[in-house]
Amino acid sequence: MENSQRIQIGDRVLILTPTYVAGKYGIVIGRDSRSDSPASQRWLIQVEDADSSDIVVSLILGEFTLVSPE
Repeated sequence: MENSQRIQIGDRVLILTPTYVAGKYGIVIGRDSRSDSPASQRWLIQVEDADSSDIVVSLILGEFTLVSPE
């Protein structure tokens, strides 16, 4: 499992879940900052998809794996 300190904006990841984007690659674009959680453990991942470049998912560690650092 990835250590959240190792993950940086721009890193490439393999998405493991949810099923509608599982197996696709994505780019870390930042931490998910929710108003009800000051130190969110969720990451915003922009899905690399030829059909749509507008998919962004909010994932926790374990729902993706680091492929290559920035």
